[in-house]
Amino acid sequence: MSSTSFTPNLSNVSNESSLSEDLPQRLFTRKELIPPDNDVLWRIERGAVRTLTWSEDGIFITLGYWGAGDLIGYSLSKVQPYQIECLTSVEASIIPQRLWYRDVDAFLSHIKHSEELLSIVHLKPMSLRLGKFLLWLSEKFGRDVEQGKLIDLNITHQEISEVLNTTRVTVTRILQQFEEKEALLRYKRRIILLSANKLMKTIV
Repeated sequence: MSSTSFTPNLSNVSNESSLSEDLPQRLFTRKELIPPDNDVLWRIERGAVRTLTWSEDGIFITLGYWGAGDLIGYSLSKVQPYQIECLTSVEASIIPQRLWYRDVDAFLSHIKHSEELLSIVHLKPMSLRLGKFLLWLSEKFGRDVEQGKLIDLNITHQEISEVLNTTRVTVTRILQQFEEKEALLRYKRRIILLSANKLMKTIV
């Protein structure tokens, strides 16, 4: 009886691999909305977006901030209305539903970041809420500079207030207090955290 060797059929595996490596991409401009589609997810390759909804009174409620490596998509939320707005120019890969199983780590990261932000927006007093939010932003969008950590995101006081459920005036006042106590610097509409420890001591 002659022995036969078995060679596995790897054609499907290689095809799926090439699909994941050569995903179609799209470019978006600042303030552009990611188009709604429940059959795809978007992986951010470059840039930053925010997910948001709004109340019956037209008050915007920011649900999350997302950057490079994050997965976003309309199928990840049951909130209505729901939008994904580009805060910068954005480059994103389109991930079809059949390949979602490859991104388990990104799904888990999405859940963790959402829960972290949810816990922050219920903190009191407001100075603690804002301080923790700045630290959260610095972890996602921060880069080291000579003075400290630059939050490399052009976020307005109004947008911060929409996240933290407060007013723009309150955000401006507390940021001024942080700056006076040398916990942060503001440079060209961006924020530099001089020291995380100093920021927390300022709040206490």
